[in-house]
Amino acid sequence: MELSTIKDAFECVVKKQKLCCSKSQDVIYQVGREIEQTLTEILSAHDPTSPVDYRSVLADLKVKLNGIGPIPQLEGSHKELVVSLSKYTKLLERSLNSDISKAYRYVDFDHHIVNQMIANHFYREGSFNLGDGIIDEAGEPESTILKSQFMELHQIVEAMKVKNLEPALNWVSANREKLNQIGSNLEVKLHSLQFLEILQKGNLASALQYARTCLSPFASPPSPHKDEVVKLMGCLIYAGRLDSSPYSEITSPTHWEKSMEDLTRQFCSLLGQSYNSPLSMTMAAGFEGLPTLLKLANVMAARKQEWQAMKQLPVPLDLGKEFQFHSIFVCPVSRDQGSQENPPMLMPCLHVLCKQSILKLSKSGTRTFKCPYCPADASVAQCRQLYF
Repeated sequence: MELSTIKDAFECVVKKQKLCCSKSQDVIYQVGREIEQTLTEILSAHDPTSPVDYRSVLADLKVKLNGIGPIPQLEGSHKELVVSLSKYTKLLERSLNSDISKAYRYVDFDHHIVNQMIANHFYREGSFNLGDGIIDEAGEPESTILKSQFMELHQIVEAMKVKNLEPALNWVSANREKLNQIGSNLEVKLHSLQFLEILQKGNLASALQYARTCLSPFASPPSPHKDEVVKLMGCLIYAGRLDSSPYSEITSPTHWEKSMEDLTRQFCSLLGQSYNSPLSMTMAAGFEGLPTLLKLANVMAARKQEWQAMKQLPVPLDLGKEFQFHSIFVCPVSRDQGSQENPPMLMPCLHVLCKQSILKLSKSGTRTFKCPYCPADASVAQCRQLYF
């Protein structure tokens, strides 16, 4: 069952809960109002000029409360909520398999790598105490270098969130040569943000001085950022009122968010680390592939077949592009995906087949064979393994 069905059922529960809450508040208000009116009437008994019959007042209150019928009203709304919630929990039990151990396959993990990956994930998130706790409990050697680097990144990003670019500019300046090697334009982006921030405060002289000092190196003809700098100079005539100028788009907060993302990505690149946490990517890929693996495990169990010993899954496991980090090859003849045991092989005609397909066509290498895509002849000895 698709998640959309579960989502619809959940939204139904939320709607019933809101209606129940609204109904309860309405009933409480009605009961409270009647009680307050009765109390006011009773307190007026202290006036000897207008005596009050307490029995009749309380009897009237009882009649009014019975007329409101708070218990039947509350029972009705709560009953609808309970029924809706019961249906939702049953739907979850039918749709979600809580026992995922069937899709688990024992792999001899390197526990040292796993522990380091978990600790580094917390360092990335700025949770340095949690990362240190993982290292201490697992008895792993502390990776002080990586921890200190992520601590620096965290401090830079936190400063940028309050529009303080000094730590970021210092880091860019210290790593200018390495950033230029990867074609980074982060430095000019940060200087542009700083220039606009000064200009928005209406300080024209300071903005002009900053442009002469920091932006002029990017304005020379060989620079690919000349047009950007020229555009920034046009902002000078709108000092203090950029939001209502033709250049209002470049003051959008999204430029700060994008610069923070670019800085984080390039910081991790220089560290030799991926932009996304390996732990979060692994978990996300597992969640996406889990339904297919559970279904496969159930089908194989019904057929009394074992799938965990297979080197390759008998069904495709389609993950999103964000989980594809290298090219794969699927043999056009056998439709098998290339592997270490069955690698892709380049034939003399420059067509590619898997090794097992070539062996079948050549009768285990005993004769030449024709390429399935062109009339060229080939032999096993002429084929070369490809590496992706």
